[in-house]
Order: sequence, then structure tokens, then C-alpha cells
Amino acid sequence: MNIYDTANQLAQEIKQSEEYRNYKMAKQALNLNTSLKEKMTQFEQKRYETQLIAMQTGKQDEAKFKEIQDLYTELIEIDDAKRFFEAETKFNIVIADVNKIIGEAIRDVM
Repeated sequence: MNIYDTANQLAQEIKQSEEYRNYKMAKQALNLNTSLKEKMTQFEQKRYETQLIAMQTGKQDEAKFKEIQDLYTELIEIDDAKRFFEAETKFNIVIADVNKIIGEAIRDVM
């Protein structure tokens, strides 16, 4: 088996994983609720902007961070949003673990 076959097999296994399926279902449920989807988009934009500012300046904007926390607190009270956040976190852990495994395997040449 060559490396591309292995990569394609890994991609298929990821798509068949419980974490991927749960994340996909949670995202689909979120997309069915337009007002919730809009709030989630707003949350993601604010979170991205805050992270970008922190990376550029080396400081965290406390007002923006508080705004994100408040919006997250509001969203987590909504079942579909809560399921989405939980599924997203679990899926991201799987992807991070896979990346770590690959990174460790090639560490000696990097």
C-alpha cells in the first residue's frame, strides 16, 4: 500500500468516525435554524477577530473577550448550539491527535 492509499483510507475512516458523524449532524441541525446560525456566525467572527488582534498585538482585548464569553454563555443555553460546541470539540481533538501522530512520525526530519 502506498502513502496516498493510506491517506485516503485515513480520510474514509475519519468520515466514518462517530466524532465526524456527530459533528456533521450538529452542524446540519444548526444550519436549519437561521437565527441560531446567524448568532453562531457572529460568535465565530468575533472569536476570530479577537484571536487575530491578540496574535498581532500580543495582548488580549478584555472588552472583546468579555463580549465573546457573554455570547457563548447565551449560546450554550440552546441545545443545538451546545451539541454543536461539544461535537466540534470532540472532532477537533481527533484531528489534533492524528496531526500529532503524523508530526511525531516525521519529527526527525523537520
